[in-house]
Amino acid sequence: MVHMTSRVLTVGFDLDMTLIDSRPGIHACYQALSARTGTYIDADLTITRLGPPLAEELVNWFPAEQVEAVADVYREMYPTHAIAPTPAMAGAREAIAAVREAGGRAIVVTAKYEPNAKLHLSHLGIEPDAVIGGLWAEGKAEALREYDAGIYVGDHTGDVRGARTANALSVAVATGPCDADELREAGADVVLTDLTEFPSWLVGYTGAPR
Repeated sequence: MVHMTSRVLTVGFDLDMTLIDSRPGIHACYQALSARTGTYIDADLTITRLGPPLAEELVNWFPAEQVEAVADVYREMYPTHAIAPTPAMAGAREAIAAVREAGGRAIVVTAKYEPNAKLHLSHLGIEPDAVIGGLWAEGKAEALREYDAGIYVGDHTGDVRGARTANALSVAVATGPCDADELREAGADVVLTDLTEFPSWLVGYTGAPR
């Protein structure tokens, strides 16, 4: 058991498929993008591999030289098509609350375009202490170090790499494209079924009273 008394506990959370089930919204946005550009996009396929930056998906459907411009169009369309259909993941609000109850602060570190990440959280009434967008995999360590995060929670092997690069404890939830075995093999320190298990795990980890 670890007792954190020397510093404020800071827990970072990924967004897509960790705090929010972004599949319905992203599916709708890709369909709208396909209609607008006249380019076929298999929206059903795109939502099976969420996590990496937008450009890594768009390059499957558009010539490389068009990806930057199409990404701008996608981000512009995103608030109209993707925010309303996107629910919170089970346990998301309770996970943030658990960090606060432990005397800590909760931040969101995501590859998603930061203004759209903030729109999702505002729409769902989830209020972290900070939201940092545009960071993926090892790049997430930049924000995790800046905020002195001791724990990072995510659903992708890229999230595990980000936590490890920042020397933070990697807590993985098997709610995204990577199953529990993949997350363990990537080096996750803890693997939970979903965020509903996080509050009790945090109590045990910090030694905080219930």
